[in-house]
Amino acid sequence: MSNIHVLDKHTAELIAAGEVVERPASVVKELIENSIDAGASFVCVEIENGGVSLIKITDDGSGILRDDVPTAFLRHATSKVRVQDDLESIGTLGFRGEALASVSAVARVELLTRTANEMAGTRYVIEGGEERLLEDTACPQGTTIIVRDLFYNVPARMKFLKKDVTEANAVAGVVDCIALSHPEVSFRLIRDGREELLTPGDGLLESCIYTVFGREFSKGMLSVDYRLEGIHIHGFVSKPAAGRGNRTMQHFFINGRYVKTRTAMAALEQAFKGVIMTGKFPSCVLHIDLPPQTVDVNVHPSKIEVRFVNERPVFDTVYYGVKSALQSSPVSVPIQIPETNEYVEKAPTARTTATQTAARTILSDSLHTIDRIRSAESKESVSKPGSVSFRDGGELPYNRPVTVPEIFFEDAMKSETSQDEAAVKAEVPITQEVT
Repeated sequence: MSNIHVLDKHTAELIAAGEVVERPASVVKELIENSIDAGASFVCVEIENGGVSLIKITDDGSGILRDDVPTAFLRHATSKVRVQDDLESIGTLGFRGEALASVSAVARVELLTRTANEMAGTRYVIEGGEERLLEDTACPQGTTIIVRDLFYNVPARMKFLKKDVTEANAVAGVVDCIALSHPEVSFRLIRDGREELLTPGDGLLESCIYTVFGREFSKGMLSVDYRLEGIHIHGFVSKPAAGRGNRTMQHFFINGRYVKTRTAMAALEQAFKGVIMTGKFPSCVLHIDLPPQTVDVNVHPSKIEVRFVNERPVFDTVYYGVKSALQSSPVSVPIQIPETNEYVEKAPTARTTATQTAARTILSDSLHTIDRIRSAESKESVSKPGSVSFRDGGELPYNRPVTVPEIFFEDAMKSETSQDEAAVKAEVPITQEVT
């Protein structure tokens, strides 16, 4: 059995960095969160080769004091948490103090920063966790961090990276989510020298959704704004007719932090139950604001998973909020029907066809009756004065001579004449000619 020994500083930092920095998208996420915590109103992200060759984050935040710059790259160095009680109500995106130390342990990092009260800026260079340079420089207020050659000293991690396109898409997805979590901040993404995203930063979530996902997606959304038991939910959900085949477009944010929460996801889909097609899933961009002491964000190194002290109020707020939005905004699937259709207009209706058939039948029977009566008259076989007799032609239930009173004969002739006139007025074509 080998002896137990303490790892050297460099190896320990590489192991610790592996928990925070998994790929270029992890670096971008940690650095953007630092920019937001610094009060930035504009953040520019520039990457090359999927973020492996270059990651450059520029913001206009408060900056870092010159004396604090070397300390910022030490592990567990932070300005956001001071005592144990601060962990019970975390109101910032970052709090562990591991991001800069982890990134600098596996890449070549250059920092440019200046605060509002400083005349000159600070330039700091660190490679593989070792400080290389600290000097004055000219730069605007804010912070710029340049990360080059990610995982240059960790070949084992480098070989697990995917293609540049895949890594760049992951970075773009992170920027999209953070932009949706803070619509008051303008985000710009430059990918291999080409601008791919620029949000307005006007504080309107709807305009941010329009910029990130496009016009068609934003047009099919319903507004949600609901409060229950001290929890506020606001944002947008998709219309039932805009269901998707997966849950990739479900975005939840808790106190401005992008998270994955099964509680909110289950409440959302339960609210859509019965109004969305089976096998389809709703989309959403929902912000959940609740007291910081009721949620624990210190669960996973990536801080994307959270735990609630009580999940029921969160579930109820999301469920009733989405349900109210669906009920107050009834929607239907639009179907376009042509205003005119020559084939439909010319096609006979069922009522027209039935009327014409009945008219033809009545007219045909009347013509046959007139022919039989006239044939009986021509035979001069009157049985007694004032009456006419003829043999049944099959219409009567017996086959023997019948005497028909003259009054009935006259009524029958009048009835047949009126039916002929009605048929003529109805312009029903007569195929049989009366002689």
